[in-house]
Amino acid sequence: MQNQDNKILLHACCAICSGYPVSYLKEAGYSVIVHFYNPNIHPVEEYEKRLNAERKLCSHFGVDLIEDEYNPEDFFEYVKGFEAEPEKGRRCDKCFELRLRRAAQKAKELGINIFTTSIVISPHKNFQKLTEIGQKIAEEYGIEYLAQDFKKKDGFLKTNRISKELELYRQNYCGCVFSIRKNS
Repeated sequence: MQNQDNKILLHACCAICSGYPVSYLKEAGYSVIVHFYNPNIHPVEEYEKRLNAERKLCSHFGVDLIEDEYNPEDFFEYVKGFEAEPEKGRRCDKCFELRLRRAAQKAKELGINIFTTSIVISPHKNFQKLTEIGQKIAEEYGIEYLAQDFKKKDGFLKTNRISKELELYRQNYCGCVFSIRKNS
């Protein structure tokens, strides 16, 4: 299936992180479709706040938003056995894998041949590890993973400016119940 109109599927972890990637990809000539799949976010009220912020961001940039199913059990099942892992450990890698795998499935379903993620913009996330996970999954699905380090060229600063200008909700933990526990 051919990639139509230079489309790219951007997995969005949250509006704060996806602001600059959306603007960057649009400026690079992509037709951006944002995919919000984050069953890791806890509790549901937090999930709703982040989803509403993503809706506001996508509306501002005039890009389509795909709101995938919120089923926390998918996350808990996928990270089973890794609950005691520290932040940035194997549990986090499994969580990235779960979400990027779903993004690749969605891209393939829609006939989009390239995908990426906004997770990489965070200074707390390992770009190389996310790239390895994304490329491995892309290969499985016969599509491409765009390994773009959105942190470069002040990307994190730019995404924070966008979020402040739009008055987007700002979370204070990564998202899952285990990251809440770490911050308590």
